[in-house]
Amino acid sequence: MQGESKQSGRAQGPTYLELIRRGALQHGPRTAIVFGEQTMSFAEVDAVSSRLAHALLGLAPQRSRIGLLLNNGLYRVPVDFACVKAGMNRVPLNTRLSLAEHTRMLREAGCTSLVFGPGLAEQAAALAAALPGLRCVGIGASGGQFATPAPDFLQHLDAFPSEAPRIDIEPDDVVLTLYTSGTTGTLKAAQHTQSTFAAICRNVLTNLLNATADDVMLHAASLIHASGVFVLPFWLRGGRTVILPGFEPGAFLRAIEQHRATAINLVPTMLQMLFEHPDAAGLDVTSLKYVIYGASPMPRAVIERAMAAWGRERFWQYYGQTEVPLCLTVLRPEDHVDELLDSCGQPAGDVEIRLLDADGREAAPGTPGEITVRAPSAFKGYHNAAELNADTFVEGGWVRTRDIGVFDERGFLRLKDRTSDMIISGGYNVYPSEVENALLTHPAVRECAVVGLPDEKWVEAVTAVVVLRAGHQPSEAELIAHVGAALASYKKPRRIVFAGSLPKTTVGKMNRKALRDSLRG
Repeated sequence: MQGESKQSGRAQGPTYLELIRRGALQHGPRTAIVFGEQTMSFAEVDAVSSRLAHALLGLAPQRSRIGLLLNNGLYRVPVDFACVKAGMNRVPLNTRLSLAEHTRMLREAGCTSLVFGPGLAEQAAALAAALPGLRCVGIGASGGQFATPAPDFLQHLDAFPSEAPRIDIEPDDVVLTLYTSGTTGTLKAAQHTQSTFAAICRNVLTNLLNATADDVMLHAASLIHASGVFVLPFWLRGGRTVILPGFEPGAFLRAIEQHRATAINLVPTMLQMLFEHPDAAGLDVTSLKYVIYGASPMPRAVIERAMAAWGRERFWQYYGQTEVPLCLTVLRPEDHVDELLDSCGQPAGDVEIRLLDADGREAAPGTPGEITVRAPSAFKGYHNAAELNADTFVEGGWVRTRDIGVFDERGFLRLKDRTSDMIISGGYNVYPSEVENALLTHPAVRECAVVGLPDEKWVEAVTAVVVLRAGHQPSEAELIAHVGAALASYKKPRRIVFAGSLPKTTVGKMNRKALRDSLRG
């Protein structure tokens, strides 16, 4: 059998590779992927991903880390599956990030190869120049000023077998290293394995969306993050994955009607933008069964407006983290009632949750505590981060989320705060220290602090308070542009407040809470 798994110890369930194989066998001629006017059947995705897997093994040996610089497209899923079939550890790069951020990620991960997609050849060439020895190949892409020409794998696919490589895998083999920024501005990369990624699939099917062969899921957000988690459950059950190049409210609404989508996954900002669009009231969305949202808190006005338009029975909320996807808790449609809308639901059936106090003991009933979880979908750990791992994992396989919550008398979890200073803006994580470090490289900035403030559209708006050096008077626009040159656009401050000083604690540390309180006041 292709892709044999040498499992040992306690039973862990099927691997990611095995679930890919099952979907291909069971649903071969059905349409699996739609992108614009292009489609691929399950059998075609299986064959293309197998050929790509052989090609990848010509670039680097099994268990290598390989960078992926791809936007949403027809080959996004086959490339991911190819990495799994080749036994490789994929390191996807958010294309919205800067060259400096991509360079740091590839260097820190030790990637020696990079696969890039259409429209990204120049970025790939710049990465190759910054990282001597990086081998770049295109997927339906060419061009770029490479010292050594980068081949387009799609032009050579027929040279490779359509059967998957025969490799041995282990359940603990890392298949995905997903980077986010750390609370100190340093990188952190959550690692998921053959076993944990398959468990994520089971978590979705068990708790959130019981996909069938009649279901169609529409994707507009990047498949790197939560949206991509739904691909494998649909693949396994024979459902259709419809991929858009990005999110534009009008195009998204029309695609729901055109493809008779039964499921969508949105962050709150996207949902709000849909209902502000003039086409929202005139299109047929009766096919929708699952309107799934998460990633950041949902403003009550937005969800109430959405339910009034589309009906409460369609809405599902999840709370989860990259480290333990996808659902830690779920707020089901019948629980979308007034007194529960500020909760994030009840624990998923395959997840254990404890609330711990500051001393690491169980918090008293009705008392807030740090949400600590244990689940089969929990990640293996952060790459190359021993101290962070030691601070994240609690004895017995428990994972600290760094979120504070409290259970009510009915077992619904309500989020209260975060122990980190992370900002969630438009569904994206932004760490203040990253933005502060970028601001501090401007010669006019003596001191600064970054916080998130409530915002109707973005939920939280990145806001910087800046103390200038004597004799300097840069404009707000100049400082925002300076940050934009170093970081992704969504990390730029939406507002800069100039101040004479910043609040400090008695030991001289930045008092971010006092700063937030004063700005909100």
